[in-house]
Amino acid sequence: MSNRLGGPFPYRNGAYGRPDDDHEGAGAATMTGAAATRRSPFESGRRARHDQNHNHNHNHNHNHDHNHNHDRDHAHAHAHAHESSSSAERQIAQVLEHIRAEWPSMAQSDCIPVSLALQLLDSSSVGRAHEHDSFRRTHQYLQDSLKGIVHEHHQGFNSSIGTFHKIQGSIQASQKRVRALKDALAASRTSLCASDPELKKLYRSSQMYDGVLQTLGELEDLRTVPDQLEARISEKRFLTAVDVLQAALRKLRKPELDDIGALSDLRSYLANQETALMDILVEELHEHLYLKSPYCQERWQTLAKHQGASGQSYGDAAAITPFHVVLDALDLERPVTEDPSKNPEADTSWYIALLAESLNKLGRLESAVDTLNQRLPVELFAVVNETINDVDQRHPSSLRGGSSNSEGLHIYSSRETRMRADVIYDLLWTLYGKFEAIAEGQRVFHEAVKSIARREGAANNAQLLGSFRELWNLYQNEIRSLLHNYVTTDADIYQSASSPRHGAAVNGNKDTQRESLFRFSEADQKSIEMVAEYEALDKIIKTAVPGLTSNSRKSQALGKKTSLVGKVSRKTAPAGGLDSRNTPGSYKSLVEPSVFNMSLLLPPTLVFIQRLKAIVPPGSDLAASALTSFLDNFLVNVFQPQLDETLGKLSDSVLAEVDSFQQDPGWRLVARRPIFKGATSFFTIVTAFCRMLGTIPHDQALSALIISQMMRYYERCSIWFKSLVAKAQESNTTSHDLRFSAALATTEGEIQDTIQKLWTSDTLDRELVEKEVGLLIMRTNESPLEPSDVIQDRDVISSLCLLYTSLKWLSTKMVGLRHITQHNTDSSQSTMPKDQNRRWTLLNDPSKANGEQQGPVYLPMTQDTVQSFDQIVSSYEELAGTVLLTLHMEIRCRIIQSLRVALSPETAPYVLGDRKIKEPDPQILSLNAELIAYDETAVRFLRDREIAFVRTGLGLLINSYLVSNVLSTQPMNIRGCERMQLNILVLQQNLKNIEADVDLARAAKYYELFEEGADAIVEKAKRDKEREAEEGSPPDAEKFSYDELKSLVELCYSVQLADPERGVNAAARRQMGEKILALSEYMWQT
Repeated sequence: MSNRLGGPFPYRNGAYGRPDDDHEGAGAATMTGAAATRRSPFESGRRARHDQNHNHNHNHNHNHDHNHNHDRDHAHAHAHAHESSSSAERQIAQVLEHIRAEWPSMAQSDCIPVSLALQLLDSSSVGRAHEHDSFRRTHQYLQDSLKGIVHEHHQGFNSSIGTFHKIQGSIQASQKRVRALKDALAASRTSLCASDPELKKLYRSSQMYDGVLQTLGELEDLRTVPDQLEARISEKRFLTAVDVLQAALRKLRKPELDDIGALSDLRSYLANQETALMDILVEELHEHLYLKSPYCQERWQTLAKHQGASGQSYGDAAAITPFHVVLDALDLERPVTEDPSKNPEADTSWYIALLAESLNKLGRLESAVDTLNQRLPVELFAVVNETINDVDQRHPSSLRGGSSNSEGLHIYSSRETRMRADVIYDLLWTLYGKFEAIAEGQRVFHEAVKSIARREGAANNAQLLGSFRELWNLYQNEIRSLLHNYVTTDADIYQSASSPRHGAAVNGNKDTQRESLFRFSEADQKSIEMVAEYEALDKIIKTAVPGLTSNSRKSQALGKKTSLVGKVSRKTAPAGGLDSRNTPGSYKSLVEPSVFNMSLLLPPTLVFIQRLKAIVPPGSDLAASALTSFLDNFLVNVFQPQLDETLGKLSDSVLAEVDSFQQDPGWRLVARRPIFKGATSFFTIVTAFCRMLGTIPHDQALSALIISQMMRYYERCSIWFKSLVAKAQESNTTSHDLRFSAALATTEGEIQDTIQKLWTSDTLDRELVEKEVGLLIMRTNESPLEPSDVIQDRDVISSLCLLYTSLKWLSTKMVGLRHITQHNTDSSQSTMPKDQNRRWTLLNDPSKANGEQQGPVYLPMTQDTVQSFDQIVSSYEELAGTVLLTLHMEIRCRIIQSLRVALSPETAPYVLGDRKIKEPDPQILSLNAELIAYDETAVRFLRDREIAFVRTGLGLLINSYLVSNVLSTQPMNIRGCERMQLNILVLQQNLKNIEADVDLARAAKYYELFEEGADAIVEKAKRDKEREAEEGSPPDAEKFSYDELKSLVELCYSVQLADPERGVNAAARRQMGEKILALSEYMWQT
């Protein structure tokens, strides 16, 4: 623009023109002063519009200049640059603004200066000559503004020019060096393209030497492999050991090492080490899977301790880590890595996963799984035997309860049961704790193998993952063997299906020649020859397979005499855990077998099975319902027949005892009245079985066994009753097999109905008593009682009373066992219900695993089974009622039979001389003694209600019998009547001790009329008739029927009628007829 207005700026010596120092200072001062006071000629009217833009530009330029000149003298330069920059920039901005406003054509890029110059020179009316001065002023002001800018920035311009020259020089020097490098590269290319045989020979030699050096390095590495491998195996760092071994084998397989003969020994060594390492890994797996390692002891001991200590929670969660937590803590999705800083065996689960990873990396996982499956039966058998031996040592034989020769036929007391429970629970909790720990280890190994297969993209191999079914089959065989050993009492010892059957011949018979095979456990380990052989064998193993026997193993081996003995002792130790006959595969029974052990065996078994369900892998082919199916089989095929047999034998032992129907000395502990010893024993058996049934699944077949034995006991009691009341064998009477009282009690008829009504009535019914007496006298008059018709032995009466109280007590106790259950499982039926497996779940109450049998005892029955039970209980009640009716009738039959003898003239004639009567008849005295003894027996055995039932009506019977059978005494004279009066008095005095308010006044009054004579009898009939007409019926003691008075009249003439002289006889008969006629007139007149 300046060129357009007035030419270029002056340029001198490569820099912008500026005056000398003095001129520059004056000019600057003048410029500064002018800028401070002077305003541009074209600024009027537009200053206010440009002040805002000027201030903005001033601030911006001030900041820019301040940063640009920061390296100068800060105080002076800053003040001067601020003032100059503000005026110069303001001036140039005003100039540009004026040019755009007044001379817009000059601000355009396509401006033609010549055209404007011609217009300014044109003074015509169309020209712009009149604006020439304004143009010059504008030009001058522009020049001044540009000078101000130049003066302000002259140093920066000068330094930029110098820097430009330097950069230009550097570029030129770089161009020269690039040209020289290009020429050198071209020369090198030319030289390299020229062939040189010497260089080719050197290259080949270098390659050969590199190969030799690499081979020497590999040989040096291989030389250290045995030491590294042995060190890693000793440290149990098997992953690293496998890596070292496989890396060495890969190096040895390189073709360049095939011709090195010195490596042949190393090749054979490493090949052997590969097999040995697999054996070591498998042995380590066995050490931890089957709890041989000391690091595994804490887990199973904690499981066993808390299983037995707390039946409610099956262990303390704070003391034992749940298995699912242990399993979740294992990160099996990624390969297991070793941590040299910790003991690998401290964490058994992680160690098992490490061994599986090592076997897989070694390529021997599948063969290792096969080996594990093959040794599983032997290892489990050894675990069981070792556990049995340990428990056997902890519990002395004297503290196990029971005898050794009772063949299971013994009902154990609470103390004996606790002692047996201690042994059985110790065995089961210990064994099941080991079984659970083994199952957990198998599950960890299963998960490790499964994760390895998943990481490698292989499908689930049933051969690798299907070991849990085999494990459970072995478990159930061992459990079945234990249950069989402690429940069954047969002579055949149960053979474990999982145990090795030594010497089994092809035809199934034992090979006697192979039964005496050598066993390491039977060798003399202390002999010098054995120790020397073991030491030599250990040296050979160390030489052939270094690392197979570490120091820790050696120390363990020394503790067991040798390592091999330690390894084999557990496999061949069954001899210590077997019975005395050393039968292969059988176990030693720590306590006597008994079906009652089932209540101790089953709860821990169910708890273990419940815990095992949480360990079984979800995807395995072992269903949860299959875990209890073998128990159903055992209960039906083994336990139920054994229970039936044992129950039958126990019942037989109770029923066959000589004192079974004798009074129990300890009856006061169980009953209010004396009972049979057999009754208490039988109910103890039933209670024990019911308590045991409460711990096993409800099966109506088992309940039916007890009901059948109840029926057997009823039949035995019925036979005993018949034997008590049966007539003596020497009796010639064949019409009745039973005594008269028993025949009346068991035969349906009017007498039996009357007696039963008397017993069942709430209050005493006198009419029923009189009816009973009348029927009984009439029956005995028709069929007179013989001595064989009554029971003469007092012990029989006691036995009948005991039988009654025992049956009543037993029926009451049996009713207390009655319980109706909803579980209708009945294994005796051909069709089993679908929910039979569910009953194990319903029964699985952990509180039953603590050994304490609390709560009521009951016999579970269904609606169908309870009908049979109720019928048997009713049979007990009926038989007891029959016995009571027999006792009721027996004393009456005895009274009648004794009175019959006492009234008979053949045994006690009543025609006596004038001698005064001082003693009653001996038969009466004997009857009194029998009544007293009978009553004492009844009082000792029976309750008050039964005693009153037996006593009531005895006085009425004697009264009635003496009156109604008066003619049995004829002939009778006055002395004979006096003896009868004495007999009646003696009977009355005796009966007062038996029956309350007894009175024989009617019989006494009856015989007093005999003493007064026939006329007095007729006169009494007359007075009674008149009295009846006036006052009513006379008292019962003074009231007699016509037949009774007629018999008494006949008795008055009995002596004369018995006189052999015909005259006396005829006269007496005539007088008797007259008296009877008069008697009839008074008695029958209306």
